[in-house]
Amino acid sequence: MTGDTGPDRPGGSARAGTWRELFAHEHRAPVIVLAGGVGLFATNTYVTTSLLPSAVREIGGERLYAWAMTLFVVAAVISSMLVSRALERWGGRTSYLVGFGVFAAGTAVAAASTTMPIMLVGRGVQGLAAGLLAGLGFAVLRLVLPERLWQRAVALMSAMWGVGNLLGPVIGGFFAQFGIWRGAFVLLAAIALGLAVLTSRALPVRERRPGSDDGVPWAALTLLAVAALLVSIASIASARGTVASLLAAAAVTAGLFVWRERRTEGARVLPAATYRGPSPLRWIYLAIGVMTLASTVETFVPLFGQELGGMAPLTAGFLGAAVSWGWTVASISSSSVVSPRGKRVVRVVGPLCVSAGLVVYGLLQTTDPSPWAIVGWFGALFLSGCGIGMAMAHWLTAGLKVPGTGGVPEDDAEAAQVSAGMNTAQLIATAFGSALAGLLVSLGGPSPVGSARTLGFGYAMIGVVAVLIAVREFAVARRHRALLAG
Repeated sequence: MTGDTGPDRPGGSARAGTWRELFAHEHRAPVIVLAGGVGLFATNTYVTTSLLPSAVREIGGERLYAWAMTLFVVAAVISSMLVSRALERWGGRTSYLVGFGVFAAGTAVAAASTTMPIMLVGRGVQGLAAGLLAGLGFAVLRLVLPERLWQRAVALMSAMWGVGNLLGPVIGGFFAQFGIWRGAFVLLAAIALGLAVLTSRALPVRERRPGSDDGVPWAALTLLAVAALLVSIASIASARGTVASLLAAAAVTAGLFVWRERRTEGARVLPAATYRGPSPLRWIYLAIGVMTLASTVETFVPLFGQELGGMAPLTAGFLGAAVSWGWTVASISSSSVVSPRGKRVVRVVGPLCVSAGLVVYGLLQTTDPSPWAIVGWFGALFLSGCGIGMAMAHWLTAGLKVPGTGGVPEDDAEAAQVSAGMNTAQLIATAFGSALAGLLVSLGGPSPVGSARTLGFGYAMIGVVAVLIAVREFAVARRHRALLAG
């Protein structure tokens, strides 16, 4: 299987590093930096969601409310596509320092904002830094950790989304409760600066490596950024026709991006193997995107918890976090699976758990749910999150180890591009998922029960698609290994 370290891969080993090894003295500081970058991204997302209503009451700008998230996501998508260029130009340590520094600057602007336009500037700057930080984690870990620890490190970084979903609302809600919402941004800026100090000590200074002379693929970047923007706007539109039109325009723009990437011989956003050749990389990216898409079901879960279950906002927030908690638990626990067969099983069982959990969630929706039905909501969403986490951790590791013409890529620029592509796939899927969730809720209305059921059953189909992608990747990977062996 592609990317598996095992007896069936030349030079591979079935041994995987332990958690004790990952946090050993020589690895602890770099691991904290890698996980901290992803955790900062995730925590900031949920902190802002929870405190933005309080900020708007003070500085105004209700009509621009939704753009605080839209600009952040679009900026993150743009910067995620520049990770490999940043590594070529600056190396890992300087790239992280730039990311943490820019994030702190953007967060300071948001904290000091007196109007919503100033807040949006800060959010855009935050997004540029956050996309870079999230992408750097997957690219730099292969430079600072031995291969046997990659799977554990990927599981930890994946689990940071669940940690952020837990800490973000708590931090944002705490500061908002006492009317000092700016303090939450100050705290995030301080954490970013602290991680920057640790970075300067933890990551080695590396000489600049000669990169591609093709330059930056501005045309492709623009097309993908426009597609992300259209999807983000669709997520805040109310009319079904408008949403459908925006999604169609986004699909066409994304198609133009793929067409441009396939035809060009110059600079690309994603590796050439994504579009042509026998490599299974395209299927790995698709699997990562689809599993990320499944996680966006939590967007409307708190709303239904309040409308149908009569929950308080805090309790409903914990209901929405059940998906992320399951993701975190399964990411950590499934990292002990090391055999090729076991990894294949996990990548299929995971999507099946997603579908099963969301079907149960949809079936339990009613206008007057019993306490046991509400407990069932938590359990079903937690099961779906477990499915996402167990599959995602192994798809991300497979992407890091996908063989090239000579096995695991030896070229640092190519490896960084492959790693950055995984983060880009996640961010694009997150943006699209917000619009998809909103569309399903609209289609199921006007009844909240109908909306909740349509959301659950519609997202359950994502698990089926993920299984089909996994089966296809297994077949392509077998042929690819045979080609390399021959």
